[in-house]
This record gives sequence, C-alpha cells and structure tokens, in this order.
Amino acid sequence: MFTACYALRYIKYSLPIKTLKIIYFAHIHTIVSYNVIFRDNSYAKKVFTFQKKIIRIITNTRPKDSCREIFKNMQIMTLYSQYVYSLLLFTVNNKHLFTAKNEIHKYNPRNNNNLQPALENLIKYNKGPHVSGIKVFSHLPQYSKALVHNPKHFRSSLERFLLSSFFLLYGGIL
Repeated sequence: MFTACYALRYIKYSLPIKTLKIIYFAHIHTIVSYNVIFRDNSYAKKVFTFQKKIIRIITNTRPKDSCREIFKNMQIMTLYSQYVYSLLLFTVNNKHLFTAKNEIHKYNPRNNNNLQPALENLIKYNKGPHVSGIKVFSHLPQYSKALVHNPKHFRSSLERFLLSSFFLLYGGIL
C-alpha cells in the first residue's frame, strides 16, 4: 500500500488527474474492493484511511481536508459504499440461497419483497455476508427491490445512489 502512495506522489505532477484516476481504478481500487464483503471491520478502517490518503495525493489536497466532496466529484465509491455495493450484488446474484417472505407466508406481508434470514446460531454465520446482505437489502426502497429481476438496471441505479451518498460505517452495517 505504501508503494502505491510513493508511486502516485512521484508521477502526480507529470500526469493529468484523468490519467491518475485511471491508474487509481486499475491498481488501487482493485486492492481496496477485493473480497471486501469477507473482510474484518478492523481491517476496513486502515484501508479506508489508505483510500483517503491516495485520493488526497491525486487531488493535491491537504491531509486534514475532508474527502467527502472529492469522492463525489471524482465519482469514486468509498470503501464502505463499495462494501454495500458488493454485499447487495452478492445477495441479488445469489437469490437462490435466500427465501423471500412472500414464499413463507400464505398472506401478503407488508414487506413481502424482503428476504428471510436462515435461523443459525453460529456467530460467524450471523456476521457473514448472507445475513448482512439480507439486512442491507431490507433497507432498500421498494422501487430498488423491484429492479432485482433486471440486474443491469439494479446495478446502475445502486451505483448512482452509492456515488451520490457517503457512507461511514465504523463498526457496523448501515
């Protein structure tokens, strides 16, 4: 991670911001977003700090400046937005692993598009992507849940939403 900071500091004066952004997505974003839904929260804070440091290097801002607007202007998802994005895509792409509430009940429940978590007593399972994905999915608005059957539209609307919002999730989900 430190070699990426050094390399960007070295080349940032000779390349335009567009090219630096391409380098960010090619090398650094892949490191940040790799296997993000299976990582530990203690690791996430370090990676997010690294991501902010890289963004500050690219945009030539001071270390104490806020990165909120920089992430929005550069159209880069924060680590936590990437976590929510990957978690929801995992849930939607693996719908066959989950049961919808309308499949369980004979009557029409209020949140019939929500998913029902499996009843497991294992802490590792309850903190894993299956249950976390269901929790995040249940917080989506109904119009977003309706797009689940069209993955391309769901992915693009979710990406637009996450790029316009700013998630800071120190310690938990949503």
